Amino acid sequence: MPRIAELPPQLINQIAAGEVVERPASVVKELIENALDAGATRIEVEVEEGGVRLVRVRDDGGGMSPADLPLAVGRHATSKIASLEDLERVGTLGFRGEALPSIGSVAQLSITTRTTDDSAGVRLTGDGHGRFAPITPAAHPRGTTVEVRELFFNVPARRKFLRTPRTEYEHVLDVVQRQALARPQVAFRLVHDGKAAFDVPAAATPQAEAARVATLLGTEFADHAMAIEREAGGLRLTGFLARPTFSRSQPDLQYWFVNGRAVRDRTLGHAARQAFNDVLFHGRHPAYALHLELDPAAVDVNAHPQKHEVRFRESRGVHDFVRRTLEHALAETRPGAEKGSNSFSDATSIQPGGHPAGKSSSTPFPPPEQQVAELLDAYAALHGADPRRSVDASSKFSSTPFPDGQPASGAMGHAVAQLHGIFIVAAVPDGVILVDQHAAHERVTYEAFKRQLDQGEVAVQALLVPIELSVSAREAEAAESAAARFHEAGFELERRGPEQLVLRAVPAALADTDLVALTRDFLADLVLHGGGAGGSERLATAVERLFADRACRASVRANRVLTLREMDALLRAMERTPRADQCNHGRPTWVKLSLPELDRLFLRGR
Repeated sequence: MPRIAELPPQLINQIAAGEVVERPASVVKELIENALDAGATRIEVEVEEGGVRLVRVRDDGGGMSPADLPLAVGRHATSKIASLEDLERVGTLGFRGEALPSIGSVAQLSITTRTTDDSAGVRLTGDGHGRFAPITPAAHPRGTTVEVRELFFNVPARRKFLRTPRTEYEHVLDVVQRQALARPQVAFRLVHDGKAAFDVPAAATPQAEAARVATLLGTEFADHAMAIEREAGGLRLTGFLARPTFSRSQPDLQYWFVNGRAVRDRTLGHAARQAFNDVLFHGRHPAYALHLELDPAAVDVNAHPQKHEVRFRESRGVHDFVRRTLEHALAETRPGAEKGSNSFSDATSIQPGGHPAGKSSSTPFPPPEQQVAELLDAYAALHGADPRRSVDASSKFSSTPFPDGQPASGAMGHAVAQLHGIFIVAAVPDGVILVDQHAAHERVTYEAFKRQLDQGEVAVQALLVPIELSVSAREAEAAESAAARFHEAGFELERRGPEQLVLRAVPAALADTDLVALTRDFLADLVLHGGGAGGSERLATAVERLFADRACRASVRANRVLTLREMDALLRAMERTPRADQCNHGRPTWVKLSLPELDRLFLRGR
């Protein structure tokens, strides 16, 4: 083996570049972050051949003095931290002082800058081999322009791994979009091969920010987006959340920002997935652009060389806050809820099943006929009347009017017909609404059970003969540690010995399932994921999924002819049910055709 020797500075910088500079998009990210830290209000990014030939970033920030400029290309030189205390509560995007020297070791680098106090600008250029020419005067407005040419020209092994210019440009576009979403108060412009990709002005109002999001993420996303804003316990979550009906086959429209930093964080991503757990099809992904703000001391941003990831000091608290906030917002995806609202009515109302909110029924999921009858009772209680009409059960189209005129109605209007035993047709002042009766009733039924589960009032059925289970010691310990959560979910499961459990009661709606297999599945999941908060959460999610399946089976089926009062009762229940805009599987429960849309269909006014 050769003797130990110090590495030459150029090689040290190139090794560092391997961590910081992966491709042209990495260069763009580092330079934009420097511009933002310098207080820029407008940033212009220009690239050629996907950024391989040229990356130019121009900003109107504070600039650098002639004395500071040479230090900016030195390793471990920074104006952003001076002590360990500074590092523990970093508020800037960049702080290591590695980006510029690393870039300058694998590309030809030029920096032109001027501060407000200087009468003229200065320029520093490097040859890509760690050598920089003397500083020269240069005309330049307040701010900084950085040019990076011929990336990896002196590292052929790295350059050959770059993709096509189009692919590299797509990565650059993603980076600039993320930074533009992260800082709505800063104007951004992106130019590729001489053509402007986008130019978004700074947003000073919520309306301007929404328009900016539409430009960056598309009008379809903006049309389906809800504005989010909630603050609690030192945490603040804002941004835009797309409704479940706008889902993606890939997680390509998911943007997280922590204290203005674009990140990809597992804790935040998992919290969002859990919030969307029962409103999306399996395999579909939600879309959002969300900002989390918290004390810089509560998050470690020094967890990844490229600062893509962060580490929360209280990750469980952050996870719960984000999940609950998004769940609350999604609960308002129901008829009559204002777009973007995240407030909730705490008024006691008649719920599906005929019971006031907070009261559990003796049977969580009665037969469809009983549920319809109870919906009729709810209608009578709401309207003070019990209108009657006859219906031909063999008819596919029923539309007998109410004898005493139209009933009072809410956001879903009043029922006028049923089509093919599947769809409810409702009239509203500005158009017509179509409702999938099975999907709508499925959501109403499922939310009624979830409310019981949350309040610990699940209907329980004691087993005539308790079931004894032989399990492993780890499973027995997991069951014992999660006994309270099992009880809340309606299971009476107790430990009899080191490897022995006994099941005495189960949720009434699950009494006819394979209870042994069901319990063993729960135990295996608890052992795999731990019996703490995470394991208990998974238990609750699994129970909810089982009841979602039961809700589907118990809901009004297709080809079941409903009377107008039955249909109206279901419409009223939808207006009071969280997440009623979609069923448990993510399908929409209703659609609306406005009068202008109907006019266009029939070419009226032409």
